[in-house]
Amino acid sequence: MQIYGPTQLHGAQAISAPHTSRATTAAGSTGSTAVSDQLDISSAGQLLDRINQMPDIRQDRVSQLRAAIAQGNYETDDKLGAAVSNLLDEIG
Repeated sequence: MQIYGPTQLHGAQAISAPHTSRATTAAGSTGSTAVSDQLDISSAGQLLDRINQMPDIRQDRVSQLRAAIAQGNYETDDKLGAAVSNLLDEIG
């Protein structure tokens, strides 16, 4: 069987004649070198991994805030003023 290219520049070529000899020599030469895989994770990637392992809710902080609200000393004029200021900055 003959295979002709779309432009027929190279002429007719056999299916496996030139390719089989190159494949056997390439396979024989790779056996002498050892291949080693290595994974390097950047410091930013390590930081993201630590952040992802943190819990989404800091239960100790939630408990502190609930206790302060229950005692009535969480809402101060300073905190209310800061919240209103942040809200106005965000809106305007």
